[in-house]
This record gives sequence, C-alpha cells and structure tokens, in this order.
Amino acid sequence: MKHKVLYLADRNILVDQSIEQDFVPLAKVIHKVNVARDDKTTVTAHEVYFSLYQQLVGDDEQEHFSELFSPDFFDLIIVDECHRGSAKEESRWRRILEYFSLATQIGITVTPKETRYISNISYFGEPVYSYSLRQGIDDGFLVPFKVIGVTTDISEDWRPRRGQTDMFGNLIEDRVYTNSDFDYNIVLEDRIMQVASEITAYLKSTDRMQKTIVFCANEEHALQMRDALAQLNADMCRENPDYVVRITGSDNYGKDKLDYEKCQLRSRMLSPKDNYVGQNWSFYAWRRLQSKT
Repeated sequence: MKHKVLYLADRNILVDQSIEQDFVPLAKVIHKVNVARDDKTTVTAHEVYFSLYQQLVGDDEQEHFSELFSPDFFDLIIVDECHRGSAKEESRWRRILEYFSLATQIGITVTPKETRYISNISYFGEPVYSYSLRQGIDDGFLVPFKVIGVTTDISEDWRPRRGQTDMFGNLIEDRVYTNSDFDYNIVLEDRIMQVASEITAYLKSTDRMQKTIVFCANEEHALQMRDALAQLNADMCRENPDYVVRITGSDNYGKDKLDYEKCQLRSRMLSPKDNYVGQNWSFYAWRRLQSKT
C-alpha cells in the first residue's frame, strides 16, 4: 500500500489539470507544494502531493525538498513528462528523484527520449506498460490524423539576396538560415504570406468553416499570421469579423473568443491534456515539430 504519493511535473498546467480532473476523487487528501508558504511541521499531514520541479529545487539551487521531507517520506513518485528535465543525468531535477530513491518511481511520457545526453531507459528502465498511438485512436481516446507536408521556397538552407531586408526593414545578415531561424531570428513577410496562402488554399479545397488552429512561433508571429490570413480571407472576415482570431496569453480579446472563432492563431503547442477528441479540427504547425504526439 502506497500511503504518501508525490506527483512531479515541470509545468503548472500539468499539475493543475491533474488535480482538477484525474485526481478529483482524492481532493480531500491532496496538497500542492508551495515552498514559500509550507510549514515543515504541518506539510506532512497530507497524502497526495503535487509539485513542480522548480518548487523543490529553486533557481538558487537550494534543495527545498530536503528541507520539507525526509528521504523516506514518499512511497510512490509519479513523474509526468519524464522525457524532459529528469531524463538528463546531470539535471538538477534528477537530484529530487535520487534523494527520494527509496520510493517507487514511475515515469510517464508520450515522447520517450533516447539520445547521447538524455535517456528515460537508463534511469527508469524498460517500459512496464506502453500504449501506442494506434491503440489510442482505435479506442477513441485520440483523433485520427493525416499529415500534409508543405515546403516553402524560404526554408532550410535559405540565403538572402544581397541587400535584402526583413519584414521590419532591417538588413538581413548574409548567411545560410535554417528552419529554426524563421519567425524567431528572422521574420520575412514573403514567408508568412506563403504559409497563409497554403492554409487558405487548403481550407478553400475542403471546408472554410472548419475549425482550425495555426501554431506560431510566438505572440508577434501569431499577430502577423492573423493579419495575413485575414487579408487572404477578407470575404469571410466581412461576414464574420472574428473569422480569424489570435489567441495568446496577452490577448484578452482572443481568449474570450475561444469557443467561437473558426481559425485560432496560437503561440504554443497544445498540452498533452488539451482535449479535442470528438471535434473536427485542422491543425497547422508552422514551426519545428519534434513529434506527431
């Protein structure tokens, strides 16, 4: 029997959604760790603890976990998205797992990593349970998808013309650019319009009222893409001014339209816990994708 459980993650959204959804039946015994407020004499009264790595190991490298809990306090530790920080042997977050080494530790991830520097298997061992993408689709938990690859003429190994300027009139450094540069280190109006044209052409060939999300590099890029799509879909925007809407952390107008607009412009990828099952969506990722999941 596991009496004391720690759920570790590196983002608040993962912790909060787990508390509010998967662990609702245990609400009375749950505690979210807050180093600034927790008293080490009373914090041990709970049964299921949720915490960010960043709470337990501060930016000052202080090991708060050892101040609050003894090494044998937890019986079970669940590490969500374990392919990130804890998978690196030299990571400061790994110290948390090593400190609580007496506990049973379970790593969960949809994108396991095995590289020279990052390894889930070297720490957690071979998977004890695997659930494939195909199984998830067949069981109705995941949405079937089709990938359509599009390459613009401004992409990997692109080099500017002599004297060429970017979207803001700045002279572009003469060098070879990769996909990781575009919309981060260099912003080109021609590339944004090419991408917007591809999206518009696809919607016109299928269903222009189909709900659509376009993932962008950052908030500024999302605004630029919104303007380009609005220009190319001016007829739809005349009928519905909210046909294309930017939804980012600082855009309150866009966030208020979450359940209404047809085309969303986001500056981040979806969380693994974002639920779009049973809905008909088109997703466009005009940024580097590390995994289809």
